[in-house]
Amino acid sequence: MNGEPVRKIVIVGGGTAGWMAAAGISKILGGFPGLSIQLVESEAIGTVGVGEATIPQILSFNNLLEIDENEFVRETHATYKLGIEFVDWLRPGHSYVHPFGTYGLDMLGIEFHHFWLRGLETGAQEPLDPYSIAAAAGKAGKFYWPQLNNPRSPLSKLSYAFQFDASRYAAFLRRRAEAQGVVRREGRVVQVHQNGKTGFVEAVELEDGSRIEGELFLDCSGFRSLLIGQTLGVPFEDWSKWLPCDRAVAVPCTLAGDREPLTRSTARPAGWQWRIPLQHRIGNGHVYSSAHIGEDEATDLLLANLDGEPFAQPNHLRFTAGHRERFWEKNVVALGLAGGFLEPLESTAIHLVQSSIARLMAFFPTTAFGEQEVRRFNRETTREYVDIRDFLVLHYKATERDDSEFWRYCRNLPPPDGLAEKLAIYEGSGRVLREHEELFTETSWLSVMAGQGIKPKGYHPVAAMLDEEETTRRLAHIRQVVAQAVSQMPTQDDFLQQQGSAIAASERVTA
Repeated sequence: MNGEPVRKIVIVGGGTAGWMAAAGISKILGGFPGLSIQLVESEAIGTVGVGEATIPQILSFNNLLEIDENEFVRETHATYKLGIEFVDWLRPGHSYVHPFGTYGLDMLGIEFHHFWLRGLETGAQEPLDPYSIAAAAGKAGKFYWPQLNNPRSPLSKLSYAFQFDASRYAAFLRRRAEAQGVVRREGRVVQVHQNGKTGFVEAVELEDGSRIEGELFLDCSGFRSLLIGQTLGVPFEDWSKWLPCDRAVAVPCTLAGDREPLTRSTARPAGWQWRIPLQHRIGNGHVYSSAHIGEDEATDLLLANLDGEPFAQPNHLRFTAGHRERFWEKNVVALGLAGGFLEPLESTAIHLVQSSIARLMAFFPTTAFGEQEVRRFNRETTREYVDIRDFLVLHYKATERDDSEFWRYCRNLPPPDGLAEKLAIYEGSGRVLREHEELFTETSWLSVMAGQGIKPKGYHPVAAMLDEEETTRRLAHIRQVVAQAVSQMPTQDDFLQQQGSAIAASERVTA
């Protein structure tokens, strides 16, 4: 073996990223002889704590940890999530859902949406949402588990994720990690000790003078980027040209309004507002560009558009879209905000932590820290950030809005090369391009391109093999089947009660 096995892992920082790493790595490597995992965090240092929405990939992480779903939902005060509703993004008064799952039914060996496009050409008016069980159920406030073993059921086309309280999620994972042998160390890091020759981090020193030595360090210190940025000096690649939002203000409010299992994103004059309904409260935030609106105005706009009453002081955040040029440098791996930030428009923050943990496990080093593996880790992680960036830029670029300086800037911005190619192919032929197993599927790209008003000049020639009458009949049948299935699903609240995952009424924050 080239180098001794790494046995001393130190995680600097708690929060979602730190405790996900602690729980995941201790589960996978827990039986390794002599393994030590220590997590250092200070209660005096707050966490961002607003990453409350997820995408379906989190189910894989929960399955890895062998988490009981009902316990998880109950303990984190979670709700289910069938997609993201985008309101006013194309133009004021318009909305669509980016659903988890697929649309319709593929026919004649090609994707369903080509028949939908043919239907539009022949006079059909229906958008994509009625062809998606996730979108239709989400708007109806319904939920049920996917029926993957019954491919004839519309529920086999359904995927889901969760919306939860980020602080409760971190606490939930902490309990599991500590039960798996992770040792938590309380204290603020005041100094990082490096090897004088190699520059590798050897230990972190706390305020009380204690040293915590390690062989592999995970930087989960959030925006401070204590190890990868401050100590090792890895540069930051700034993407604010494409993603100009650089501020956010978040505030919880009491339960009110609808109970749809959807995250909602509503476009505002200089950014957008999120709404995340949990079992006990609603999470809200306004992501905005400080070049186009001031902090006070942005805060007032958020507070004026809450469904319930705010019950905490607004939490103000500053950030720059982009990432460290390298996520793994020497013996330090950055996870979460320490490595990069992409605004939570598509709820990707927790996934990026999860995928980096999985990638680290695939390339888990010896004390030799092979250069090839480190380069591969950095290349794959960077590619994932680029793919997500392009998907986020699509939301801003494809819009009819010109009612503010912010939206005029966004719609006139030249897109990154990868996005430009995807747009050109879809606009020309209706084909949706997905490369190298990227995170977002053809359904995701289709939902946003169609939802944001991009109209292709054509569709797959095979779709024309069905005549106009047959195309209309099949489309209507699919909408009918989806609507009938939704009508038979329980409401999300009823489902939570039936599964024993609903919280007590006394835990709900109401006006």
